[in-house]
Amino acid sequence: MIPRQHTLNTPYLVGPVHCYSAELAGELVLFDCGPPSVEAMAQLQRDIPLERLKHIVISHCHADHYGLAAQLQQQTGAKLYLPYRDHLMLSRAQEHIAGVLELLREAGFPDQFMTAFSEHISIPDRIYPIPPSDYLITEQDLPARLGISAMSCPGHSQSDLVLCGADWAVTGDIMLAGIFQAPLLEIDLLTGQRFSNYQAYCTSLERIATLRNKTILPGHRQRVSSVDNCLLFYLHKLLSRAERVRRFPATASAYDIIDNLLGINYELPYATYAKASEIIFIRDFLADPERLKTATINAGLYPLLADQLAAFIADQARHAS
Repeated sequence: MIPRQHTLNTPYLVGPVHCYSAELAGELVLFDCGPPSVEAMAQLQRDIPLERLKHIVISHCHADHYGLAAQLQQQTGAKLYLPYRDHLMLSRAQEHIAGVLELLREAGFPDQFMTAFSEHISIPDRIYPIPPSDYLITEQDLPARLGISAMSCPGHSQSDLVLCGADWAVTGDIMLAGIFQAPLLEIDLLTGQRFSNYQAYCTSLERIATLRNKTILPGHRQRVSSVDNCLLFYLHKLLSRAERVRRFPATASAYDIIDNLLGINYELPYATYAKASEIIFIRDFLADPERLKTATINAGLYPLLADQLAAFIADQARHAS
């Protein structure tokens, strides 16, 4: 049985978000739960018999996907499951935010931007909703009887999980048709260092390729009809954007590059933060493009990308010398 899709409006630039519900082992399960809005809650109440809800499983803790988690849990008594790395960020929130600010400072951002960014993310429910007080860890505590496996696939954030049934996969924000999303710049609270988005992305690429025979249930837009086509879109976008980034000298900071290409947006500093994340991710790729080549080979994608990727790697070797 393929989970049922519920599309909820959000106040964010990403537009509407999809949640999914399914009866598994005789228990009602909700995958993701939408933004923290009165409208989203009212729609869930119309669409789902919340009095029967037993489990709420979150793909990643961004506001549009888990904003209603605390309220739903309190109202229904359902068990709530969050990714382990989101648990770390929620339980060590100040350390997490301080780490991100330090990474932005290392990327050349001035104190003026830090102040604007800090004020922007501190507004309740804008970026980080009020965290739930009681939850379980998906990777450890999800009941086996539900028949759901959780596969770690960092790509949009370090906490991204793919939630798989026998013939379907709820993929949150990591498989969006026609949308290229670079991983967000984040601190790794397990090591105290910058999270290695590029290394994780290459590993995730291989894991996502194993979903070819499943129905993909994404967090936004239409369903994904082809895993390969979706991944190839991301890879082509990465190569084209990397062409722009490598024109800048190695001494240019991420701040300098964004300021040159787009300008710094102090009104929407989170958007600038996302773009800084992309620049740093691309520079990690430029430093080691062979890692991506190996991932595409292991994922069975390299024959579809061989000429373009080989030419890019050769050009990058000449550029770096």
